[in-house]
Amino acid sequence: MNLLKRLLQTVFVFGLFGVLILIGLYFYVKSDIPSVKVLKDVQLQTPMQVFTRDGKLINQFGEKRRIPVKITDVPEPMLNAFLATEDNRFYEHFGIDPIGIVRSFIVLVSTGQKKQGASTITMQLARNFFLTREKAYIRKVKEIFIALHIERLLSKDEIFELYLNKIELGHRSFGIGAAAQVYYGKELNELTLPQMAMIAGLPKAPSALNPIRNPTRAKARRNVVLGRMLAEKYITQAEYHTAINAPITAKRHGAEIELYAPYISEMVRAYMVEKYGTDTAYNSGFRVYTTVDAADQAAAQQALINNLHDYDKRHGFRGPNARYWQPEETPWTTQQITARLKKVKAIAPLHAAVVTALEEQTASVVMPSGNTVTLDWAAMNWARAYITERRQGRAPKVASDILAPGMQIWVRQVEQKWVLSQLPQPASALVSLDPQSGQIKALVGGYSFKQSQYNRAVQAKRQVGSNIKPFIYSAALEGDYTLATIINDAPINHWDNSLGVAWRPKNSPDVYSGPIRIRRALAQSKNVVSIRLMRGVGLNNTADHILKFGFSDEDVVRSESLALGSAAMTPLEMARGMSAFANGGHLIEPYFIDRLTDAFGNELGTASPLRVCSEEALEADPYTCAPRIISEKNAFLVADALKSAIWGGGSWRHKTGWTGTGWRAQTLKRKDLAGKTGTTNNAVDTWFTGFNQNILTTVWVGFDDASKPLGRAAYNTNLGKKQIVGGEAGATTAQPAWVSFMRHALKQEPLAPIEPPPGLVSIRIDLKTGLLSEKNDYTSRFEYFERGTAPTKYVLDSGSSTPFDDSLPASEELF
Repeated sequence: MNLLKRLLQTVFVFGLFGVLILIGLYFYVKSDIPSVKVLKDVQLQTPMQVFTRDGKLINQFGEKRRIPVKITDVPEPMLNAFLATEDNRFYEHFGIDPIGIVRSFIVLVSTGQKKQGASTITMQLARNFFLTREKAYIRKVKEIFIALHIERLLSKDEIFELYLNKIELGHRSFGIGAAAQVYYGKELNELTLPQMAMIAGLPKAPSALNPIRNPTRAKARRNVVLGRMLAEKYITQAEYHTAINAPITAKRHGAEIELYAPYISEMVRAYMVEKYGTDTAYNSGFRVYTTVDAADQAAAQQALINNLHDYDKRHGFRGPNARYWQPEETPWTTQQITARLKKVKAIAPLHAAVVTALEEQTASVVMPSGNTVTLDWAAMNWARAYITERRQGRAPKVASDILAPGMQIWVRQVEQKWVLSQLPQPASALVSLDPQSGQIKALVGGYSFKQSQYNRAVQAKRQVGSNIKPFIYSAALEGDYTLATIINDAPINHWDNSLGVAWRPKNSPDVYSGPIRIRRALAQSKNVVSIRLMRGVGLNNTADHILKFGFSDEDVVRSESLALGSAAMTPLEMARGMSAFANGGHLIEPYFIDRLTDAFGNELGTASPLRVCSEEALEADPYTCAPRIISEKNAFLVADALKSAIWGGGSWRHKTGWTGTGWRAQTLKRKDLAGKTGTTNNAVDTWFTGFNQNILTTVWVGFDDASKPLGRAAYNTNLGKKQIVGGEAGATTAQPAWVSFMRHALKQEPLAPIEPPPGLVSIRIDLKTGLLSEKNDYTSRFEYFERGTAPTKYVLDSGSSTPFDDSLPASEELF
């Protein structure tokens, strides 16, 4: 009895001592045990993904690759693979496995090595979320307490789901969703049993056992997993044998970028970092849906790239990028060539290639893949030798006039055919938006983001040239001018006392029409008329009017050069300002984020842009409506005059017809389009902005070096006798990209003309004098006027006029 009593006392003492130790250890590690709030609101470090409005992935930001999944979406064989390998009693134990802990202790005592024991899934989760990887006794104690705490607060499925999303699986992939994409480029439900087993075997050593770095060891580990699944009766013997004989199919897959649109995605990244901070933005699993449409964005990028290549072809071939061997030297082998080409930094859509052989009008080139491609004569006959931006060499007649074996060149595919190319020297930007809301439909900031991350669409303030004129004319129409007002299109000679020289601004081309109606002057971009209008309105009044369109005061130069486009604006600012003419006179605010969700698709916010509203709605709720900056009548009159820039006027049959500077847009065969070209001195900057009621697009082309001209000024032969072939201007350099993009953007869109608002009258006028006309022939046309501003005299055959009576003419149309 005494022995039994002493034994019980000893057990009690040791038990009490053990309890006291546990209590002490608990209070020692208590500060490291996560709170209920932390456990219930665990934030997985998930990268930010950026999508088009229609759900195409365009970029991903964040060091850790993670695609969170719900446990209900995980295939059962994958769940079983993890359970069989990591913790088959997971749904039975209370967070720790006593047998595993004892086994780990025995190993420690027998070997003296601090090896990680058979941790449960819950313990691994505790370590991965809240502890370091340091192998120390106290870390194991903390791990146990945190595991018990987790089991008390979360369900088994919640724990398993967190584990599957948190576990590191190699190649910067965290969680099974990311691993499936990284190793196989698949969704979880597309994986085969061997692929699931491969992923389930990675937690033990994600770097050493992954199938990309070490396929032999990875296969052995995969088969261990399959063996455990067989032993636990998760798979049959037949499934096991089929799976262990399956080949290793893993290879590295990048993020599934469906549309590469780096400039708009970089805008999103910068905005999200500014708003949330770098860590939160990159690791919170945000899914940012932009306003751009995937098809429109792709068309915009292609239009800009093709247009820059067309410019480059007009100005000549600048020669090879490098010369691998000279004619007297031994040609390189294909192996040598491909080894060198793999070191050449690719610039999409250009591919490096090396010329290996020439025929009379063909060239054989080796690609980085080692394949040989033949360039036919049509692929290279454009390549006159570049001399300067203004001069090119003679047209080549044979391939040897252009190329030689050993030259490293650029080639690109055009309509599935390889053509000789080169990296364009000028830069460009394109912005397309909805003028009713400000939604950006497409945005391209340059030829190649890899070449230059400078986003010219939103960062490049460049002189706008004649793109300023619609705003000048809008200011004039606010005063005593109408579209029928006659202005003298004649040279200006203005003595400048401060400079001691005469200022002689000229039209481009240097052709003058004498007395001309304002409509035609705007359509034909008459420089001297813009200056005379600004003088009539007043310089400060004109500048103040221009500032209404959202431009910065520091960018609007208060000198007469303002009428010629000396103001500097970004393409996005220009698109925003011009939108007022398309939407009836409102100042919209461009936006590029449509909505924001978390990693599971739960909505966190949507855009609420200021939209164009009716006058009643604007008065009732001005905080949700875009503010009015000009009258609806003023906006319509300018927009309608800009339609003439595309469609011209007069009668070709009677040789009185004329074209506007934007006539190339006629190829789209849409009468609802209006537009304006823009060219600065020496063609340093070229622009085209065009629109209908629902879409407005601005294109800019120029060199990043703002002192470098694009080439000779282009002349339209319909405006005068002068012509210079190959010249550059808004109509020849920027507008082709606009036409190419709009051909796609408008393909399925119905006509959206800008309708005349109430308060306008349409009256037939004489084309020569702007006075009222009773004729119904080529000498007259209907013109729009604000009520009370129409001319009051009729033109007579003799050229004299008669007073206009108080009644409206029979030919009037009211709106």
